[in-house]
Amino acid sequence: MSEQPEDILRNLFQRAVEVADPMKSLAAFLPKKPDGRVTVIGAGKASARMAEAVEAEWGPCSGLVITRYGYGRPCNGIEIVEAAHPVPDEAGLIATRRMLELLHGLDEDDFVLALISGGASALLTSPAGDISLSEKQQVNQSLLSSGAPIGQMNTVRKHLSAVKGGQLAAAAYPAKMLALLLSDVPGDDPAEIGSGPTVGDDSSSADAAAILDRWQIDVPSSVKTVLSEATGVLPPGHDRLAGVTNTIFAAPSQSLEAAKDLAEGLGCDVEILGDALEGEAREVAHAQAKLALDRQRQRTGSGRPLLLLSGGELTVTRNGNGVGGPNAEFALALALALKGASGIHAIACDTDGVDGAAEVAGAVIGPDTLAKAAALGVSASGALADNDAHSFFEKIADQVVTGPTLTNVNDFRAIWVGA
Repeated sequence: MSEQPEDILRNLFQRAVEVADPMKSLAAFLPKKPDGRVTVIGAGKASARMAEAVEAEWGPCSGLVITRYGYGRPCNGIEIVEAAHPVPDEAGLIATRRMLELLHGLDEDDFVLALISGGASALLTSPAGDISLSEKQQVNQSLLSSGAPIGQMNTVRKHLSAVKGGQLAAAAYPAKMLALLLSDVPGDDPAEIGSGPTVGDDSSSADAAAILDRWQIDVPSSVKTVLSEATGVLPPGHDRLAGVTNTIFAAPSQSLEAAKDLAEGLGCDVEILGDALEGEAREVAHAQAKLALDRQRQRTGSGRPLLLLSGGELTVTRNGNGVGGPNAEFALALALALKGASGIHAIACDTDGVDGAAEVAGAVIGPDTLAKAAALGVSASGALADNDAHSFFEKIADQVVTGPTLTNVNDFRAIWVGA
């Protein structure tokens, strides 16, 4: 095997991204373009690429899709609006209102194609009740810094929104709707992808309030008022969702399997630890470091490297003031836990090219990571304590920077355990 472990790990990540590209994966799930009026809507970091894929099959279409700044794609009919992520902004608010207007007045002979990917939670912005945009931003930022699992964050988001939890689909009733979903959530639950704008949910306002209490998130009075009243979230099976079909066309498991196939073709053994891992990034890193060291001891003399692959969505409880994200924090904590162990390398990246709020996909580590940092006077433990993993890897030149990947199946982690 002539390639270096770091090069192989980067290639595995690139392969994971490639197979989740909507231009390669969406067409097989797209029906023949219906007769009559067709409206295409969507939101998420991959939604503009999805719209591009739709027009490649159907030709120019009418509609509106909201994506992250820098993630727009050229479309002939579908309007692409860029807005902020992960904290919503005015552009997303205005675009969401316009999207709802497009859906107003449709009838049973009309057809709506909804394109939803991760990121839709922030990009589809229409606060419930009297919640202002600034108040919604405050709550969203607090959730992101709390360490709460994505499922619990989405429960809160749904009940503070006028479009999530099936409400976007309900706005199109009685038109028929096909929602094509690109999964970035552990377990591939359609109700969790983008906070489920086309999927009913049986949680309650009281559940959302309990989550805010559990994670000690202070909220303004407008939020308390909304959560004390009847929710707009629709339960599964609601009449206004009867004409909706939700279909996942790409998911983390497919990307991990593609990486596995590539690695095995290069002569590696592969162990997939799961595509739905959750938890605090540094804690998962400690567990995987122990596993890697155990596997290395068990495989002494095997002659073949082992790759430990995993996906899912890790979280970071923010206690410091640095610049980081769950993948970079995982990589930094992993390096510290491995203590320069010989023969072990790793990569941890977000497949959308953005780890946390930084324009960085993630990082790579190797046996020399801590030594390189020490030679430059950079403290690995200090960076971890300050949640400053991106700055750490920037200083030692081990960041993975891809730019917009135009897809999103969440975290990709690979640990190379040398023979």
